[in-house]
Amino acid sequence: MLCVFLTAFFASKLEHESKHCNGKGFQRPGSSAFDRVYTANQNCGHAYPTFLAMLWCAGLLCSQAPAAFAGLMYLFVRQKYFVGYLGERTQSTPGYLFGKRIILFLFLMSVAGILNYYLIFFFGSDFEMHIKTITSAISPLLLIP
Repeated sequence: MLCVFLTAFFASKLEHESKHCNGKGFQRPGSSAFDRVYTANQNCGHAYPTFLAMLWCAGLLCSQAPAAFAGLMYLFVRQKYFVGYLGERTQSTPGYLFGKRIILFLFLMSVAGILNYYLIFFFGSDFEMHIKTITSAISPLLLIP
């Protein structure tokens, strides 16, 4: 739900910048402000399928609470990335790097859940509680820039 509001915010910024620039269509030569908004919107839109897949896998295979926390952090970071992109391109770099770290965390949670499944299947060892404890302890570290 929050993802939808964030996408609507990005689209409204794009529409506002499009109306602000005179001309029709998306080809506006010389409009660096429109180009920045358009590129930031496209970048955020292209990243959401990967984010949603990682969030779903991490929550399903590992632990829901740390995955949900990481998901909220990712949406916040994407907002920071978008707003940073509206200024200078270098202002968006911290949001981009932070987002990559969150996606990596969600990916590692997914891999840990898959490994735990195979450990149960082949060896009968269940490390689910240990994995949930570790991911719950590590998730607040995502707040460190």
